[in-house]
Order: sequence, then C-alpha cells, then structure tokens
Amino acid sequence: MIKALFSILIFPGFLFVSVFGLFAEFFDRKIYARLQNRVGPPWFQTFADFIKLLAKEDIVPCEANPRMFGLAPIFALASVITVFLYIPLWKTETLFSFNGDIIMVLYLLTVPTLAFFIGGWYSTSLFARIGSVRCVTQLFAYEVPLFMSILAAALLANSWSLVDIVIFYTRHPLYCLFNLIGFGISLIALLGKLEKTPFDIPEAETEIVAGAFTEYSGRLLAILRLTIDIEMVVGSALLVAVFFPFGLTLAPITGFVVFMAEIMFVIALLSLLRTVVARLRIDQMINFCWKYMVPLAIFQLLLNLTLKRILM
Repeated sequence: MIKALFSILIFPGFLFVSVFGLFAEFFDRKIYARLQNRVGPPWFQTFADFIKLLAKEDIVPCEANPRMFGLAPIFALASVITVFLYIPLWKTETLFSFNGDIIMVLYLLTVPTLAFFIGGWYSTSLFARIGSVRCVTQLFAYEVPLFMSILAAALLANSWSLVDIVIFYTRHPLYCLFNLIGFGISLIALLGKLEKTPFDIPEAETEIVAGAFTEYSGRLLAILRLTIDIEMVVGSALLVAVFFPFGLTLAPITGFVVFMAEIMFVIALLSLLRTVVARLRIDQMINFCWKYMVPLAIFQLLLNLTLKRILM
C-alpha cells in the first residue's frame, strides 16, 4: 500500500512528472528561442511562473458555471498523470499494465482537450467559446492519424498491451524502421494535441486572446499550464515507448537516463517543427490532416498488416 502511494504521488507519479513537465517547458522554450537567435528564459522561469500563479486569486466570471469551470482543469491534470503510470521508464514494465492498456492510454490523452472545451465553453466568454470550438474541431482532425499510427505499431507487435509492444520492438529493433512514417505522423499530430505552432489555432493570442483559457487565472490557470507541460512529456514518452524503446533493455539507471534523453529529443523535434512553420488556419489544418496525414497513416497500417502476414 505504501509503495503504491509512493509510486502514484512521488515517483513516477505526480511529483516527478510535474517537475519534469516544468523542466520540459523550459527546455522547449529554450530550444525555441535559440532557433530564433534569442537567449530564452533561465532554468527557473517556468517554476517561478507556476509558483506565482498559485499565489494569485482564482477569478470566476459572473455568468460562468463555477462547478464545470473549476472541475475541468482538475480532470485534465488527473488524466495526463494517470497515463504516465502506464508508460515504462527504466525497464520493459510499468507500474500498472493490462492487455489493452494502449487503448486506455489513447483515450485518456483525449480527456484534456475535452476538458479544455468544457472549461472554455462554461466560462461563457466569447473568446473562450471560440477557442473551445476550435479545440474540438482540431480534435477530429489530428486524433484519427495519431490513433492509426500508434495502433499500426501495436498491430505489428501483435498486442494491445504497451508492455508487450515495448518488448517486441526491443527484441526486434529493425522493425522500428518500418514505423518511421507512423512516427512522423504521430509527431505532427502531437503538435496539434499540444496546440503548438502551426496548430495553435485554439489559443491564437492575436485573434482570440488565450482561447479556452481566456477567463482562467490563479491556481486554475496554473493547473491548466501544468497539464499541457505534462501532456507534452507524456505524449513524447508514448512515442518513444512505441517507436524507439531502445533504452529500456539497459540497466535500470542507464535505461532511465537514456529514456529521458529520448523524450527530450522528441521535445526538441517538436520545438524545431514549430519554429520553421507558421500558424495555419483551422480549415488548412483540417485539410492537411485528412488529405495527407490520414492517407499516410492508412499506408502505414497496410504496410504493417502486410509485414504481419509475412511474419506469420
């Protein structure tokens, strides 16, 4: 019981993933700044911003639904922390695992977007509601290729368990090469899930202030920002575990360090992508996902089905 509580609350649970998420935000902002020939923030900036927001007052709009407005950020944070407990960090095992957990992981990763929609919609602000609608609109664009790409890798591994997928690709590393298309699609889709450039349409500050987060302040805004930071870490960890889980076969400490380095590499790729591409319109984003990413994801799925039949 004590060990389980330690795992959930300390490591690899809430405390560890929160600190790592704030550090990942600093790393992302630093890489983004250096790619634009700027200095970027100091290492403690994200921690200072988080503490500052915690000390501020929560202001709820008069016409907002206070219950939905307050619960949405909490549900979003709880979902991404729960996902992290099902991802292997230093060995080919997780804290909790069962056959089919990859489906649950993908489902839980959709909860933050839905929570952002609910929180923004029930704040009754015009800007927040426009941002909320854009959140859901994007959801139906990037989720399909993301799911297909990750499930294609699971199909080749012949399992819906994340642990079994990791074990398969650590034993057959050459098969990872066949999933490169799926990795590229998942990386781009993760940008949409995190609402980063060029898919930062739901929170376009030049158009709708802060989108669904416009009316949030204080502790609730701190929770929302922490949720996005953790979601970036969790999404990157999921991509590493599914497509390149090479470090998990090493000794526990070495494997953990290598896995963390792989996560930071994926975050660096996200920073690079959002540096070189300008923001798209919502219709351009949807067209791009359905005209290009979905067909490529279908091709990846068919390729893995063919390989699976050959292997059988």
